[in-house]
Amino acid sequence: MNIQEVLSVKVKEAVKSIFDKDLPNVEFQPTRKDFEGDITIVVFPMLRVVKGNPVQIGEQIGAYLEEHIDEVAGFNVIKGFLNIVINDSFYLNFFNSISTILHYGYVEESDDAVMVEYSSPNTNKPLHLGHIRNNLLGYSVAEILKASGKKVYKTQIINDRGIHICKSMVAWQKFGNGETPVSTGLKGDKLVGNYYVAFDKAYKEQIADLVAKGIDKKVAEKEAPILLEAQEMLLKWEAGDPETVTLWKTMNGWVYKGFEVTYKNLGVDFDTLYYESDTYLLGKDVVAEGLKKGIFFKKEDGSVWIDLTEDGLDEKIVLRSDGTAVYMTQDIGTAIQRVKDHPDVNGMVYTVGNEQDYHFKVLFLILQKLGFSWSKKLHHLSYGMVDLPSGKMKSREGTVVDADDLMADMTQTAANISEELGKLEDYNEEEKQTLYQMIGLGALKYYILKVDPKKRILFDPEESVDFQGNTGPFIQYTYARIQSILRKAESMGINISEDAKVSELHSKEKELIKQLQLFPETIQLAADNFSPALIANFTYDLVKEFNSFYQQVSILGEVDEAKKVLRVQLSKKVAQVIQDAFKLLGVEVPERM
Repeated sequence: MNIQEVLSVKVKEAVKSIFDKDLPNVEFQPTRKDFEGDITIVVFPMLRVVKGNPVQIGEQIGAYLEEHIDEVAGFNVIKGFLNIVINDSFYLNFFNSISTILHYGYVEESDDAVMVEYSSPNTNKPLHLGHIRNNLLGYSVAEILKASGKKVYKTQIINDRGIHICKSMVAWQKFGNGETPVSTGLKGDKLVGNYYVAFDKAYKEQIADLVAKGIDKKVAEKEAPILLEAQEMLLKWEAGDPETVTLWKTMNGWVYKGFEVTYKNLGVDFDTLYYESDTYLLGKDVVAEGLKKGIFFKKEDGSVWIDLTEDGLDEKIVLRSDGTAVYMTQDIGTAIQRVKDHPDVNGMVYTVGNEQDYHFKVLFLILQKLGFSWSKKLHHLSYGMVDLPSGKMKSREGTVVDADDLMADMTQTAANISEELGKLEDYNEEEKQTLYQMIGLGALKYYILKVDPKKRILFDPEESVDFQGNTGPFIQYTYARIQSILRKAESMGINISEDAKVSELHSKEKELIKQLQLFPETIQLAADNFSPALIANFTYDLVKEFNSFYQQVSILGEVDEAKKVLRVQLSKKVAQVIQDAFKLLGVEVPERM
């Protein structure tokens, strides 16, 4: 048991012994820096059970704890707060117990499997800034769930069919002159995206021409020839027309190769892929079955609906009157298919923007009404938009912040700042580029992931690469600084293979150990809340604590050998935890900077 668990048991015991009352739970908080103590017991909530003066109650419980727990060295009561002083030996024993544990805080994988969906792009354009937040969140949550002991499958559903895909195909046929990624030197997703923009330009020009001829704008929007061609192409694709299907496969193939490069550079991966062209007919049989059971109902025009008004929602269509599926039908079918493909899956996480909040409420409720046991463990990882100081993005107009361009810009920004700092004289060009990319992407990922997913982000590239403050590079720099200390310690022949034999701890050593103690529970909390921000901000707090320790105590210059060994061991453990925490965010750390 950790000290909080020990205290919790003994506080309940004290309340029973002194007041003959049963206390349901004990509330803790860290002791304020201006008071003596390591952990604080909040007395006020106890007043519901124990009547009396909170200071006197605190004094009596404190005296009981000091008498009955060896680790309690003293206490003080400030108003309704009982501050407990824990002796140094407890923290030292704790540190010695974790100092050699590899991936301290991580839990071994269990049979409890969860599927995390993220990315899920359209194959008519490259990935953009919004996809970056989606990918980083989904990947990080998957890694955090893994570290918390879950078995995790990472997946995406690729939106590879529909009118938007046909728009790029028609534009390429009309304006492409047979060009390919090879002939143009462009990434395939960029090339296809250009034709999506070209379609929109031609479409607007045709609308303007029709309006000039006296046709109503709304009619013109429906009758523009290029739109009719795209609609005709969709019908041909659905009918399996060989020429259309071949072009569709070719252009999608270009896009997938482009996506692969972006995913690799971003450092995310997937275990299984689903394609909408395979799943868009799924779910119809489930709706038919649900209709028989009375879960769904049919309207006069033949369309099929579900009534969720008693659940605080509204009526939702699941099949159109012509028998075709809507997105909800596909999502029902795809969820069921995923569990068929992975029978051990007991829950799913959908990383999708907050504009789809209502859709997922409905989806999860329908799956519950259909009686799937795993439906109670479905979670929508809803997140806010990402804005740049320059404003919003629009794909059709080609004003999107391209993911590849942003990553390249971040690497260049890191290069510019690193060159100004001038600490890389002994690096060759290849080492410099690797480091710039590590710093640039670390800055991007950390800046996005340190914010609660639900909040909208204004992403400032310059601010994110600052080497001071709550940024990725600041934390990376601290890790590199520790590696330098460890290299020097090794060259000095300091042996850190055995437990440190010190009799008391410096207050800064104690604070650092207390921060390390929080890592396992932070992982579990981040997993429970699907929030990488908790890991990011824990790491920043750890780094701040280390830097305070580094400035106020001597490490390699310490004359007492036992203290020197402990401080090197502490530094090493902090570095390992930084590396493990950053791994959960998908961020790499440099050995030197």
